Amino acid sequence: MTAADGARIAHGGKAVYGARLGILMLEARFPRIPGDMGNAATWPFPVLYKVVAGATPYRVVSDGARGLLANFVAAARELESVGADGLTTNCGFLSLYQKELRSAVNIPVATSSLMQIPMIEGTLPAGKRVGVITVSAAALSPAHLTAIGVDPSLPIAGTDHGREFTRVLIGNEASMDVAAAEQDILKAGGELLRDNANIGAILLECTNMVPFARAVRDRYGLPVYDIYSFMMWFHAGLAPRDFGFPASTPQPWRER
Repeated sequence: MTAADGARIAHGGKAVYGARLGILMLEARFPRIPGDMGNAATWPFPVLYKVVAGATPYRVVSDGARGLLANFVAAARELESVGADGLTTNCGFLSLYQKELRSAVNIPVATSSLMQIPMIEGTLPAGKRVGVITVSAAALSPAHLTAIGVDPSLPIAGTDHGREFTRVLIGNEASMDVAAAEQDILKAGGELLRDNANIGAILLECTNMVPFARAVRDRYGLPVYDIYSFMMWFHAGLAPRDFGFPASTPQPWRER
């Protein structure tokens, strides 16, 4: 919404303003503690949510999101029509739909935290790689990585064999032992580093791991990236910070 130069005239065109990031949510009931992208208090800016019908954690992660593309496309278009200026999703495994969702709307789409990997690796010392902690190493296939241009030989460790985290999320359970979930993620991080000596940074695939990113960093002393770090960057492009430059002053590049 903008005001014309020299006049107090507001111009519309969208249904909702002030919430630039749209988030396509899984149909789930597990707890979303602060830090989880499905907890609106996580974000320092307003967001728009849309729950995608039928997109249960099991169907998206364990069943490869088969049969759900049309549901995601419809939800993406709805968020765009409401007013989102950019879209993301609630599961890193939806990298499978990056190309299709990007083609379905007219706004930027960033489906998965995994998309950060090439950028992160470009910052690391020579010979160092990004290692991934995922909710399911068994289900994270080469197709999930090649769909977004990531080398499928990436080092990966999962919380599959933990006591709490994966069971609660994939099973869509209504309660979670947060301390036990944290230990599952830390254990996966330890396995990742034990089996791969060249890890220079850790990427959390699962959007629900964000609340535990600091614990991973504190335990292993490596940079840790996740969907929160990705969306802070993504949103910065959708709504650049205003440093007080006088927008009302006519500028040549605005007049062309």
